[in-house]
Amino acid sequence: MTKRINLLLAAILGMSSCATPPQKPEIATTANAAPAKSWERPDLVPVKSETQNIVFRGATILTANGERLEEADLWIRDGKIVALGKDIEAPEAKEFDAKGRWLTPGLIDTHSHLGVYPVPGVEGHGDGNEATSPNTGQVHALQSVWPQDPGFYEALKGGVTALQILPGSANLVGGLSATLQMRPAVSAQAMVFPGAPLGMKMACGENPKRVYGQKGGPSTRMGTYAAFRQIFLKVKDYQRAQARFQAQHEAWKAKPGAKPTDEPQAPPRDVAMEHLSGVFKGEILAHVHCYRADEMVQILELAHEFGFPVRSFHHAVESYKIRDILAEWNVATSTWADWWGFKMEAYDAIPQNAGLLADSGAKAIIHSDDAIGIQRLNQEAAKAYYSALEAGLEVSEDEALRWITANAAWALGIDHLTGTLEEGKRADIVVWTHHPFSVYARPERVYVEGVLEFDRQNPKASWSDFLVEQQ
Repeated sequence: MTKRINLLLAAILGMSSCATPPQKPEIATTANAAPAKSWERPDLVPVKSETQNIVFRGATILTANGERLEEADLWIRDGKIVALGKDIEAPEAKEFDAKGRWLTPGLIDTHSHLGVYPVPGVEGHGDGNEATSPNTGQVHALQSVWPQDPGFYEALKGGVTALQILPGSANLVGGLSATLQMRPAVSAQAMVFPGAPLGMKMACGENPKRVYGQKGGPSTRMGTYAAFRQIFLKVKDYQRAQARFQAQHEAWKAKPGAKPTDEPQAPPRDVAMEHLSGVFKGEILAHVHCYRADEMVQILELAHEFGFPVRSFHHAVESYKIRDILAEWNVATSTWADWWGFKMEAYDAIPQNAGLLADSGAKAIIHSDDAIGIQRLNQEAAKAYYSALEAGLEVSEDEALRWITANAAWALGIDHLTGTLEEGKRADIVVWTHHPFSVYARPERVYVEGVLEFDRQNPKASWSDFLVEQQ
């Protein structure tokens, strides 16, 4: 063993001696000259899995992009959709007889707490709310995710290929969210959806005032928005301080004969302010837990005042009351099909919420916020679709499918990668036994970036030891 270690060290030292030495900078600067953003990191190597080179023949294909293709083919290779249409030539591809099957994009849940509140789980598993301050913008839900949560595999079996994991709604600013792809891994970092921007969870309404009403405030809605304004003013102050430092540092570097001892010192780092600065710049997407229409308008007014975009409201059971505003501002709504009445701010919910939003040109999304509901996300969308049709709203089948695919992808900033079945996009695909809006529909196969992650005829071993010998 000692000999092997010595040989390895010798090889490493040999490679180092052969490497080109780094160029010396013109001016020696301290690390604080260009502070790293805490949410930026090199991509971790994902779990290696075998992608499929396969063509599905004779399926009904619902693209979520305006088309329904009957008795059509779809070819995937190297994790991408190569082609779709009639009589596709796919040399060397495996053939899958998909007659009688339905193909859709993989389902996307924009609001989940899997991994941070595992099911089954105990109190010791609960890591979703850092309820210690109204502003915990420095925390990241990814660092609470337990990748062995059995709920991940159950969601995959329901056709979900991507989901957003958010902190809870105890705090006004709850922390960063992360978009994951449904691929088993020993770390949450290895499940991160490549290319997905981060989100920032915020919350208004009953939850923060209930939690902090006995902790020094805010205890009212007016206190909530005053606290939001103070947080956002602090972000602006932080940005101005950073801008002043950068200007001073650039001037120092450009000065002939600049001395390292004269280098301007950066302001102290504040990770919460860094993350919120990312929101203000549009680099991190703002997702706001908010039920009532009047409160959503309050949030939009604050966002306008401080110049940052709101990507989506979550739960938002009264979005239908301001659907024209949401359409104009291009703000999505992630909501339920028919949950209502479980607290005062949920009493004015209606099952036509998603349909009315879609009918007005706003982006509607059906989310779960539930470890069981995520397993039947297609049926939740179907319920909302039926409610829209029953009310006489002109909502198409394709539009309803977008509520759990394309619109959800847009809300998470990954619509250029997934959410529809188009050439060049990721092969995130569900093969259904029946029409996906049928109560009889079951995913037969689920592909995540071209990898067959679930096959009902040949299921893989469970992700979690919680379910060993239980399936």
